[in-house]
Amino acid sequence: MIDVSILIPCYNAERWVRQAVESALNQTYGRCEVICVDDGSTDGTLEILRSFGNSIRVETGPNRGGNVTRNRLLKLATGDWIQYLDADDYLEPTKVEGHVKTLEQGSDADVLFGPVTIERTLPCGEVEIFLDEIPANEDPWNLYLRWGLPQTGGLLWKSSVLRAVVGWKDDQLVCQENESMLRLLTAGKKFEYATGGAFYRIWSTETVCHRDPLNSLKTRMSLVATFEEWLENNDKMSSTYRRTIAQTRLECARIAINHDREYAYELADQVRQKSPGFSPPAAASFPWIYRWTYRCLGFGVSERVASWKRRLSMGLRTQ
Repeated sequence: MIDVSILIPCYNAERWVRQAVESALNQTYGRCEVICVDDGSTDGTLEILRSFGNSIRVETGPNRGGNVTRNRLLKLATGDWIQYLDADDYLEPTKVEGHVKTLEQGSDADVLFGPVTIERTLPCGEVEIFLDEIPANEDPWNLYLRWGLPQTGGLLWKSSVLRAVVGWKDDQLVCQENESMLRLLTAGKKFEYATGGAFYRIWSTETVCHRDPLNSLKTRMSLVATFEEWLENNDKMSSTYRRTIAQTRLECARIAINHDREYAYELADQVRQKSPGFSPPAAASFPWIYRWTYRCLGFGVSERVASWKRRLSMGLRTQ
C-alpha cells in the first residue's frame, strides 16, 4: 500500500487554513497523514491548527520562510509520496486517490501532476473561477518550458526522489516549485499526468509571487534559460523546444514592457538571435494584428501598435 503525507506550510493564513486542512482530511484515499508547520504566524493560524486535535500533526517555530518550512515538513513526513498544499489553497476530495490510482496501475513516475482550478479575486471583489487545463499527453519538458506544469497543489512527489535533490531551495523567493521541478527534470526524473486536481487561490497582490511581478518574470526566464542551456549541453534540444522557448520569451517580453522596457527589448533580442525566423503562433497573447506586425516590422513597432490600439479601445469605452 502507498502512504501519502499531505504537508501544509502555514503563515498568517487564518482566513483560509481551515478549508485547506479540511480538504486534506477529507481525501477519499484513506492512507494519508496531514502535517502542518506554522511559520511564526502572528494571527490566529496556530489556534485554528490546534483545534483539529490529534487528527493532524502540528509544529510551530519562528518565521523562516516558505521553502525552509517545506523542507522541515519533508523531514517530518513518513509517507512514500508527498502532497504539498499551500495554506490558502485546497484539494479536490479525489485528488490523492486519482494520483495513487495511476501509481497502482504500474506507473514508474517520480512526480505526478494534474490540472489546477484557479480562483482569482478581481479588484471588484468578484471571484473568477476557471480550469487551468493541462493536455494529458504533452511532453513534460515542453510543458515546463511554456510554464504549463501546475502550481504546488497540483503535484504529487515521490518522497525519496525529492529528498535526493535536497528538497526545496531555501533562498528561492519566487517560482519555488518551478525551481524544484527543474532540478528533478535535469536529474532525469519522470513526470507523468494523472487525474485529480487542486484549487489555487489568487486573492492578493501582496503574496510572495505577486508582490513583485517583474522579479517573478525575471526568475521565470532565468529558470527557462537554465533549462535551455542544459538541453543544449546534453544534446536534447529539439525544434519544438526551441520554438517553445522563443514563444515564452516573447510572451514575457510583452509583459515586461509594462515594467522594464530595456529588459523587454533584451528578451525580444534573444528571440531574434536564438530563433531567427520565429513567428508567434495564434494565441491569446498574440492576436492576429500583432502576429502580422511582428512578422513584418518586429517587436518594437508591434508593441507601439498594440499600445495605440489599447488607448483607442479605452477611449471608445469611456465615451
